[in-house]
Amino acid sequence: MVDKSKCIGKVKGVDVCSLTMRQQKDLKRHSVHHTKKHIVAMVKAMNNGESFSQSHKTAMKKTGK
Repeated sequence: MVDKSKCIGKVKGVDVCSLTMRQQKDLKRHSVHHTKKHIVAMVKAMNNGESFSQSHKTAMKKTGK
């Protein structure tokens, strides 16, 4: 179970509590430049074990900005 005190909540309406705190903070900063669809793709990829950079590349190919 994920400890809710270690969660920043949602980023562009996407629940990011399943990610590490570092990933959450990076994604929040990153989200300024990208759409909700892009963020959803990144969160799915990171939950499947991809790194932040790998998930970004996957999301760019899949959804673009």
